[in-house]
Amino acid sequence: MAPLRFSANVSWLFSELPGLPARLRAAGSSGFQAAEIGWPYAEPPEGLARVARDAGLQLVLINTPPGDREKGEMGLGAVPGRQAAFREGLEQAVLYAKALGCPRIHLMAGRVPQGADRAAVRGEMETVFLENLRHAAGVLAQENLVGLLEPINTRITDPRYFLDTPQQAAAILQKVGRPNLQLQMDVFHWQIMDGNLTGNIRQFLPIVGHVQVAQVPGRGEPSSPGELNFPYLFQLLEDEGYKGFVGCEYQPQGDTVEGLSWLRSYWDKRGHPQAGH
Repeated sequence: MAPLRFSANVSWLFSELPGLPARLRAAGSSGFQAAEIGWPYAEPPEGLARVARDAGLQLVLINTPPGDREKGEMGLGAVPGRQAAFREGLEQAVLYAKALGCPRIHLMAGRVPQGADRAAVRGEMETVFLENLRHAAGVLAQENLVGLLEPINTRITDPRYFLDTPQQAAAILQKVGRPNLQLQMDVFHWQIMDGNLTGNIRQFLPIVGHVQVAQVPGRGEPSSPGELNFPYLFQLLEDEGYKGFVGCEYQPQGDTVEGLSWLRSYWDKRGHPQAGH
Protein backbone atom coordinates (compact mmCIF):
# COMPACT_ATOMS: atom_id res chain seq x y z
CA MET A 1 0.00 0.00 0.00
CA ALA A 2 1.40 3.35 -1.05
CA PRO A 3 1.84 5.97 1.67
CA LEU A 4 -0.45 8.99 1.53
CA ARG A 5 0.81 12.17 -0.10
CA PHE A 6 0.30 15.31 1.97
CA SER A 7 -0.12 18.84 0.71
CA ALA A 8 0.51 22.03 2.73
CA ASN A 9 -2.41 24.43 2.55
CA VAL A 10 -0.44 27.67 2.74
CA SER A 11 -3.60 29.74 3.17
CA TRP A 12 -3.76 28.09 6.63
CA LEU A 13 -0.26 26.87 7.51
CA PHE A 14 2.82 29.03 8.15
CA SER A 15 0.68 32.07 8.99
CA GLU A 16 3.69 33.25 11.04
CA LEU A 17 5.11 34.31 7.67
CA PRO A 18 3.76 37.19 5.61
CA GLY A 19 2.77 36.35 2.05
CA LEU A 20 2.41 33.19 0.00
CA PRO A 21 5.99 33.03 -1.38
CA ALA A 22 7.52 32.82 2.13
CA ARG A 23 4.94 30.21 3.13
CA LEU A 24 5.62 28.09 0.05
CA ARG A 25 9.35 28.16 0.81
CA ALA A 26 8.64 27.12 4.42
CA ALA A 27 6.45 24.25 3.21
CA GLY A 28 9.26 23.02 0.97
CA SER A 29 11.81 23.15 3.77
CA SER A 30 9.41 21.29 6.09
CA GLY A 31 9.46 18.28 3.74
CA PHE A 32 6.26 18.86 1.76
CA GLN A 33 6.35 18.09 -1.96
CA ALA A 34 2.89 19.51 -2.65
CA ALA A 35 1.01 22.66 -1.70
CA GLU A 36 -2.45 24.14 -2.15
CA ILE A 37 -3.65 27.74 -1.99
CA GLY A 38 -7.21 28.88 -1.33
CA TRP A 39 -7.09 32.12 -3.28
CA PRO A 40 -3.77 32.88 -5.02
CA TYR A 41 -5.17 35.89 -6.88
CA ALA A 42 -3.33 38.68 -5.02
CA GLU A 43 0.00 37.42 -6.44
CA PRO A 44 1.03 37.16 -10.09
CA PRO A 45 0.82 33.48 -11.08
CA GLU A 46 4.25 33.31 -12.75
CA GLY A 47 5.95 34.48 -9.55
CA LEU A 48 4.12 31.89 -7.46
CA ALA A 49 4.94 29.18 -9.99
CA ARG A 50 8.64 30.07 -9.80
CA VAL A 51 8.70 30.06 -5.99
CA ALA A 52 6.88 26.71 -5.86
CA ARG A 53 9.27 25.19 -8.40
CA ASP A 54 12.32 26.43 -6.48
CA ALA A 55 10.86 25.00 -3.27
CA GLY A 56 10.35 21.59 -4.90
CA LEU A 57 6.58 21.85 -4.62
CA GLN A 58 3.83 20.76 -6.96
CA LEU A 59 0.70 22.91 -6.64
CA VAL A 60 -2.29 20.56 -6.41
CA LEU A 61 -5.35 22.73 -5.63
CA ILE A 62 -6.72 26.27 -5.84
CA ASN A 63 -10.27 27.61 -5.34
CA THR A 64 -12.39 29.69 -7.66
CA PRO A 65 -12.54 33.33 -6.48
CA PRO A 66 -15.01 34.07 -3.65
CA GLY A 67 -16.88 36.90 -5.35
CA ASP A 68 -17.59 40.07 -3.35
CA ARG A 69 -16.48 39.25 0.19
CA GLU A 70 -17.59 42.64 1.51
CA LYS A 71 -21.12 41.64 0.53
CA GLY A 72 -20.67 38.30 2.29
CA GLU A 73 -20.07 36.18 -0.80
CA MET A 74 -18.13 32.93 -0.41
CA GLY A 75 -18.08 31.44 -3.90
CA LEU A 76 -20.61 31.92 -6.70
CA GLY A 77 -21.35 28.52 -8.24
CA ALA A 78 -24.93 28.18 -6.99
CA VAL A 79 -25.80 31.86 -6.48
CA PRO A 80 -28.72 33.04 -8.62
CA GLY A 81 -27.98 36.10 -10.74
CA ARG A 82 -24.20 35.70 -10.43
CA GLN A 83 -23.65 33.31 -13.35
CA ALA A 84 -21.59 35.82 -15.37
CA ALA A 85 -19.36 36.55 -12.37
CA PHE A 86 -18.93 32.80 -11.74
CA ARG A 87 -17.77 32.32 -15.35
CA GLU A 88 -15.32 35.23 -15.10
CA GLY A 89 -13.94 33.80 -11.85
CA LEU A 90 -13.61 30.40 -13.47
CA GLU A 91 -11.58 31.90 -16.36
CA GLN A 92 -9.26 33.54 -13.81
CA ALA A 93 -8.89 30.27 -11.89
CA VAL A 94 -8.09 28.38 -15.10
CA LEU A 95 -5.46 30.99 -16.02
CA TYR A 96 -3.81 30.52 -12.61
CA ALA A 97 -4.12 26.72 -12.66
CA LYS A 98 -2.37 26.59 -16.05
CA ALA A 99 0.41 28.96 -14.97
CA LEU A 100 0.89 27.03 -11.72
CA GLY A 101 0.69 23.56 -13.30
CA CYS A 102 -2.15 22.88 -10.85
CA PRO A 103 -4.50 20.07 -11.97
CA ARG A 104 -7.50 20.76 -9.67
CA ILE A 105 -9.84 23.68 -8.98
CA HIS A 106 -12.37 23.72 -6.15
CA LEU A 107 -15.55 25.18 -7.67
CA MET A 108 -17.04 27.04 -4.69
CA ALA A 109 -20.83 26.75 -4.42
CA GLY A 110 -21.43 29.87 -2.35
CA ARG A 111 -24.06 30.90 0.19
CA VAL A 112 -27.83 31.09 0.36
CA PRO A 113 -28.49 34.81 -0.32
CA GLN A 114 -28.98 37.09 2.72
CA GLY A 115 -32.57 37.08 3.92
CA ALA A 116 -33.58 34.10 1.77
CA ASP A 117 -34.96 30.87 3.23
CA ARG A 118 -32.75 27.87 2.38
CA ALA A 119 -35.67 25.53 1.69
CA ALA A 120 -37.39 28.09 -0.53
CA VAL A 121 -34.35 28.76 -2.76
CA ARG A 122 -32.77 25.30 -2.73
CA GLY A 123 -34.31 24.19 -6.04
CA GLU A 124 -33.37 27.39 -7.86
CA MET A 125 -29.83 27.32 -6.44
CA GLU A 126 -29.33 23.71 -7.51
CA THR A 127 -30.52 24.57 -11.04
CA VAL A 128 -28.02 27.45 -11.22
CA PHE A 129 -25.26 25.22 -9.84
CA LEU A 130 -25.96 22.46 -12.38
CA GLU A 131 -25.88 24.97 -15.24
CA ASN A 132 -22.61 26.50 -14.00
CA LEU A 133 -21.06 23.07 -13.41
CA ARG A 134 -21.88 21.87 -16.92
CA HIS A 135 -20.24 25.01 -18.29
CA ALA A 136 -17.24 24.57 -15.97
CA ALA A 137 -16.78 20.90 -16.87
CA GLY A 138 -16.47 21.84 -20.55
CA VAL A 139 -14.02 24.69 -19.90
CA LEU A 140 -11.91 22.51 -17.57
CA ALA A 141 -11.92 19.51 -19.94
CA GLN A 142 -10.32 21.63 -22.68
CA GLU A 143 -7.39 22.29 -20.32
CA ASN A 144 -7.28 18.77 -18.86
CA LEU A 145 -8.28 20.09 -15.42
CA VAL A 146 -10.52 18.61 -12.72
CA GLY A 147 -13.22 20.57 -10.89
CA LEU A 148 -14.05 19.71 -7.29
CA LEU A 149 -17.19 20.16 -5.18
CA GLU A 150 -16.61 20.59 -1.45
CA PRO A 151 -19.41 20.33 1.10
CA ILE A 152 -18.76 22.82 3.94
CA ASN A 153 -20.46 22.31 7.30
CA THR A 154 -23.37 24.61 8.15
CA ARG A 155 -23.35 23.83 11.88
CA ILE A 156 -20.16 25.68 12.86
CA THR A 157 -18.22 27.10 9.93
CA ASP A 158 -20.68 28.63 7.46
CA PRO A 159 -24.40 28.41 8.36
CA ARG A 160 -25.54 29.76 4.97
CA TYR A 161 -23.30 27.69 2.69
CA PHE A 162 -25.36 25.98 -0.03
CA LEU A 163 -23.45 22.69 -0.32
CA ASP A 164 -23.15 21.05 3.08
CA THR A 165 -23.24 17.23 2.91
CA PRO A 166 -21.44 14.58 0.87
CA GLN A 167 -24.83 13.14 -0.11
CA GLN A 168 -25.99 16.48 -1.58
CA ALA A 169 -22.70 16.94 -3.47
CA ALA A 170 -22.70 13.35 -4.81
CA ALA A 171 -26.30 13.74 -6.04
CA ILE A 172 -25.37 16.96 -7.87
CA LEU A 173 -22.28 15.30 -9.40
CA GLN A 174 -24.47 12.42 -10.57
CA LYS A 175 -26.90 14.85 -12.24
CA VAL A 176 -24.07 16.68 -14.03
CA GLY A 177 -22.46 13.38 -15.02
CA ARG A 178 -19.04 14.68 -16.09
CA PRO A 179 -15.97 12.57 -15.21
CA ASN A 180 -13.74 15.61 -14.66
CA LEU A 181 -15.95 16.86 -11.80
CA GLN A 182 -15.24 15.11 -8.51
CA LEU A 183 -15.83 15.34 -4.78
CA GLN A 184 -13.54 17.11 -2.32
CA MET A 185 -13.64 15.43 1.08
CA ASP A 186 -12.71 17.61 4.02
CA VAL A 187 -13.16 15.20 6.93
CA PHE A 188 -13.56 18.16 9.31
CA HIS A 189 -16.78 19.20 7.54
CA TRP A 190 -17.98 15.62 6.94
CA GLN A 191 -17.60 14.65 10.60
CA ILE A 192 -19.53 17.72 11.81
CA MET A 193 -22.41 17.24 9.35
CA ASP A 194 -22.83 13.48 9.18
CA GLY A 195 -20.24 11.52 11.17
CA ASN A 196 -20.25 7.92 9.93
CA LEU A 197 -16.83 8.61 8.43
CA THR A 198 -15.84 4.99 7.76
CA GLY A 199 -19.05 4.32 5.83
CA ASN A 200 -18.97 7.66 4.01
CA ILE A 201 -15.30 7.33 3.04
CA ARG A 202 -15.89 3.82 1.68
CA GLN A 203 -19.04 4.90 -0.17
CA PHE A 204 -17.79 8.14 -1.70
CA LEU A 205 -14.03 7.58 -2.16
CA PRO A 206 -14.47 6.37 -5.77
CA ILE A 207 -15.57 9.91 -6.73
CA VAL A 208 -13.19 11.78 -4.39
CA GLY A 209 -10.47 13.79 -6.13
CA HIS A 210 -8.97 15.50 -3.08
CA VAL A 211 -9.00 15.08 0.71
CA GLN A 212 -8.46 17.66 3.45
CA VAL A 213 -7.92 17.12 7.17
CA ALA A 214 -8.31 18.95 10.49
CA GLN A 215 -9.28 17.86 13.98
CA VAL A 216 -12.87 18.31 15.22
CA PRO A 217 -14.12 20.56 16.72
CA GLY A 218 -11.14 22.91 17.10
CA ARG A 219 -9.86 22.58 13.50
CA GLY A 220 -6.27 22.15 14.71
CA GLU A 221 -3.59 19.65 13.73
CA PRO A 222 -4.66 16.00 13.32
CA SER A 223 -2.66 15.33 16.52
CA SER A 224 -4.45 18.05 18.56
CA PRO A 225 -7.18 17.02 21.04
CA GLY A 226 -10.48 16.14 19.40
CA GLU A 227 -12.88 13.45 18.28
CA LEU A 228 -11.12 12.18 15.12
CA ASN A 229 -8.70 9.25 15.21
CA PHE A 230 -6.33 10.18 12.40
CA PRO A 231 -4.01 7.14 12.53
CA TYR A 232 -7.15 5.06 11.89
CA LEU A 233 -8.45 7.40 9.14
CA PHE A 234 -5.07 7.54 7.37
CA GLN A 235 -4.88 3.73 7.48
CA LEU A 236 -8.43 3.53 6.09
CA LEU A 237 -7.53 5.84 3.17
CA GLU A 238 -4.46 3.71 2.46
CA ASP A 239 -6.44 0.46 2.70
CA GLU A 240 -9.10 1.84 0.35
CA GLY A 241 -6.38 2.66 -2.17
CA TYR A 242 -6.70 6.46 -2.15
CA LYS A 243 -4.12 7.87 -4.58
CA GLY A 244 -4.78 11.62 -4.40
CA PHE A 245 -3.42 14.25 -2.05
CA VAL A 246 -4.34 14.93 1.57
CA GLY A 247 -4.43 18.67 2.15
CA CYS A 248 -3.43 20.02 5.57
CA GLU A 249 -6.14 22.65 5.90
CA TYR A 250 -6.03 23.30 9.61
CA GLN A 251 -5.30 26.09 12.08
CA PRO A 252 -1.95 25.32 13.74
CA GLN A 253 -2.41 25.51 17.51
CA GLY A 254 1.06 27.02 17.91
CA ASP A 255 4.14 27.14 15.72
CA THR A 256 3.37 25.49 12.36
CA VAL A 257 6.63 23.54 12.10
CA GLU A 258 6.48 22.24 15.69
CA GLY A 259 2.87 21.27 15.03
CA LEU A 260 3.95 19.08 12.08
CA SER A 261 5.34 16.39 14.41
CA TRP A 262 2.34 14.17 13.49
CA LEU A 263 3.42 14.30 9.83
CA ARG A 264 7.11 13.70 10.57
CA SER A 265 6.15 10.61 12.53
CA TYR A 266 3.91 9.42 9.66
CA TRP A 267 6.85 9.85 7.26
CA ASP A 268 9.16 8.03 9.71
CA LYS A 269 6.78 5.07 9.79
CA ARG A 270 5.61 5.01 6.18
CA GLY A 271 8.50 6.56 4.26
CA HIS A 272 8.52 9.83 2.38
CA PRO A 273 6.57 9.50 -0.90
CA GLN A 274 7.77 10.79 -4.23
CA ALA A 275 5.85 13.60 -5.88
CA GLY A 276 3.71 13.18 -8.98
CA HIS A 277 0.08 13.74 -9.91
